Amino acid sequence: MSEPAASTEGRTRPGSPLRRLTALLTSALGSHWSLVAVAVAIGLAGGLGAVFFRSLIDLILDLVWGPGGTTLEKFQRAAWYWRLAIPAGGGLLVGLLVFFFAAEARGHGVPEVMFAVARKGGIIRPIVVLIKSFASAICIATGGSVGQEGPIVQIGSGLGSTLAQWLRLPPERIRTCVACGAAAGIAATFNAPVAGCLFALEIILGDFAVGQFAPVVVSAVTSTVISRTLLGSAPLFVIPKYSLVSPWELVPYTALGILAGVLAVAFVIVLFSSEELWERTQLPVWLQPVLGGLLVGAIGIAVPEVFSRGYDSVTHALDGRLLATAMVLYVVSKLVATSLTLGAGGSGGIFAPSLFMGAMLGGAVGVAAQQLAWFPVAPPGAYALVGMGAVVAATTHGPITAIIILFELTNDYKIILPLMISCILSTLIATRIKKESIYTIKLARRGIDLSRGRELNLLRGVRVGEVMRQDYETVSRTASLEELYKRMMHSPHHDFFVVNDDGSLAGVVSTDDLSRALPDMSDLVGLAIADDVANHEIQALHESDTLDDAMRIFGARHLDELPVVTLQTRRPAGSLHKRDLIAAYNREILKADMVGAVGPRIEAAHRGRQMETVGEFVIEEMEAPHRLCGKSFGELSLRPTYGIQVILVRRMDAGDNGDGYEFPAADTVLAPGDCLLVLGKRDAVSRFRRG
Repeated sequence: MSEPAASTEGRTRPGSPLRRLTALLTSALGSHWSLVAVAVAIGLAGGLGAVFFRSLIDLILDLVWGPGGTTLEKFQRAAWYWRLAIPAGGGLLVGLLVFFFAAEARGHGVPEVMFAVARKGGIIRPIVVLIKSFASAICIATGGSVGQEGPIVQIGSGLGSTLAQWLRLPPERIRTCVACGAAAGIAATFNAPVAGCLFALEIILGDFAVGQFAPVVVSAVTSTVISRTLLGSAPLFVIPKYSLVSPWELVPYTALGILAGVLAVAFVIVLFSSEELWERTQLPVWLQPVLGGLLVGAIGIAVPEVFSRGYDSVTHALDGRLLATAMVLYVVSKLVATSLTLGAGGSGGIFAPSLFMGAMLGGAVGVAAQQLAWFPVAPPGAYALVGMGAVVAATTHGPITAIIILFELTNDYKIILPLMISCILSTLIATRIKKESIYTIKLARRGIDLSRGRELNLLRGVRVGEVMRQDYETVSRTASLEELYKRMMHSPHHDFFVVNDDGSLAGVVSTDDLSRALPDMSDLVGLAIADDVANHEIQALHESDTLDDAMRIFGARHLDELPVVTLQTRRPAGSLHKRDLIAAYNREILKADMVGAVGPRIEAAHRGRQMETVGEFVIEEMEAPHRLCGKSFGELSLRPTYGIQVILVRRMDAGDNGDGYEFPAADTVLAPGDCLLVLGKRDAVSRFRRG
């Protein structure tokens, strides 16, 4: 498909200064160097965005908690009722912002960026940058138990995506620009450009290709320069110089890695369960963060350390100023508070809570090592430092990023060996117990498996009930083999569902089963029944099962059809044919490719703009004409009547998460507000739009 055609209004025309500048850069420098130039602009925007976001958090902190003192001191001096009221009030503002303006700003941000890269061609709506900035700043500053790193990633990625869309770059370049924005955000936050690059490549893209590496590095370095110029070069944490005191210390560091992996899995499970629990509540979506804020405030009355990012408490752990019992309490409290904040719909990241819990866990292990070890042991602060990296590595499944972030924070090789051992071990433990990371578990619920590729898992989004047929053959389990043979000879079906007297499924018998059994039972044909040759181990499907479930069953059984039964009675309700599953698989791949390649470019355009294809044919997205609403595509006969083909339909209530596209079927009924992706000759498309 060629580049979109020029539009006459509301878009950048080929002859406009912006397009001329882009074309000039590409012709003069080459496409690779022109992308590097764009990366510089993204780095500038990302660095300025990070500075603005951090300043906004500090401003709101002073407004709601009062000026003066550290962040933790602000919380500690507040009356108990303010510790309840302020997080609840912040939750109300966050809920309203997210509900009315940008649903993508809900949660910790990074999965939304990964989803945009995997399924939307890197397209992130520009409004997400603004709403995420204010929603997360409010949530963090009013006490929500979240961090600033995830929002910074989404903000930087949104800026990169917006600039790429503005320049009308192709989808693969847009994805690279999204990674540049993520790298810029992390680099500016931690003063750690190398860690920013690795985060973008390891977590966001999962690809270390050279073509993507260069612009990501340039963007990270540029944003770091901006951050250091405006905010200074001081690191996020002031960390004492620690080292490996004795080779025997690798024993407690190994134990720390194991415990960090277990803690990370617990964090993922509790957070995921909290999100599911809140989704099942009957409260309005915008009201859920209010109740979440109240619950976090209740915890904060007793343990104010759980509020916000918790950097002051992390510093105390790194300095060795906390008791082991207090640190264990902080781990549990932070885990619960963060899960409540994000599960209820708060806006903020999980990076800072992971650092917090890792520091507390490591500090507690360090105190235990000092009391139990027979060999020289480093101060607990060293273990707190290593614990930070180990928990971050295990929760994100990004050990390289975690190691480099902690190394850039310390600028010291002396702690790198225990850091590497604990981070790698914690990641191995976490991935062994639970496959999904804290980022990918949210995507897995949408049927996206980044580690295995997206094609197979597209089937998770299609239910058996959408594809199954109503025609199938049943036979009584007491039917004779002679009767079964005669019915199979005259039936188009190769598989018969064997049922009990009450109609429930007893098994499946295929023509192959019967042909194999007849020679061995030649003397007993008059006595044998269908139940004797049926396969009773066939796993039946339900209408609510996914085609991914069906694919696994088909892979284990040589059948052309699988029975679909009702949940209560286990009576056959339909059948799923293997060829229908394969057809659905192909449709989903085509749909994903079209949504990923065509959809984002159409979304980036205004409604009613056209894209050239070949010859005189164009693709245009338009709102369903009112005269067609309430009618099915079978009734409309659009191709013979108008000479056009509707290739995709986007439902009115699909939101902006990219899941609303579907192929039109004959029984698909159009509703007001639905959008159509129409293919046809330019004149025919125009006539159809005008009616």
